[in-house]
Amino acid sequence: MTQSELIILNFTEIRRRSIRLWNGLPESNYNWKPDEKAMTAIEMIRHVLEADYGWNMIINDRSLSNYQTPWKNRPFISVADELEFAQPFRNTFLESVRQFSDTELSEKKIIHPGNGEKKILGKYLLRIGYHESVHAGQFITYLRAMKVNRPEIWD
Repeated sequence: MTQSELIILNFTEIRRRSIRLWNGLPESNYNWKPDEKAMTAIEMIRHVLEADYGWNMIINDRSLSNYQTPWKNRPFISVADELEFAQPFRNTFLESVRQFSDTELSEKKIIHPGNGEKKILGKYLLRIGYHESVHAGQFITYLRAMKVNRPEIWD
């Protein structure tokens, strides 16, 4: 198995667990948030899904100076709708990752636009997985605070 295949396997497993959590969110709680400065539950889901579009631009050295998200002005309808809309962007992102050689993953430098830090591509991709995992942990906390049964993610 190549490094890119292992990274994709990790991304796929993280997303499988995220989807399981997100599907546990009752529609009546879509707009719940723990405080005024936090994202709502459905906003957090979109934030994670939408990130694939931006990550793909970053890892392919595309400029974000005129960044326009495909989600702009898109209403929140349902978790299922968010997942369906995001799937083509997810597929494109995973295909980009699949194309990287082991050498590129260990030598190519990525500059994160948020802070200008240079990272090795392979390490940057692992941080992307960590980003989604952190939000999964936050989402579990949201469900707990809502007093909603939390889906089992450890099987």
